[in-house]
Amino acid sequence: MALWTLNLSAAPRPNIVLIMADDLGFADIGCYGSEIRTPNLDALAAKGLRFSQFYNTAKCHSSRV
Repeated sequence: MALWTLNLSAAPRPNIVLIMADDLGFADIGCYGSEIRTPNLDALAAKGLRFSQFYNTAKCHSSRV
């Protein structure tokens, strides 16, 4: 019987923050050019990944369900 030990260094897991908002448009956040001040969301966007093209299918109910 053989016994193997593997020295695997686990890659660091990414931090993922998903923000889901009802009736929020592309230009409603400051980092996308809005006049509305959103400093906390802008700070998250500056340090993370920001999508420039995204699409969503219209739902028949609100996201609060």
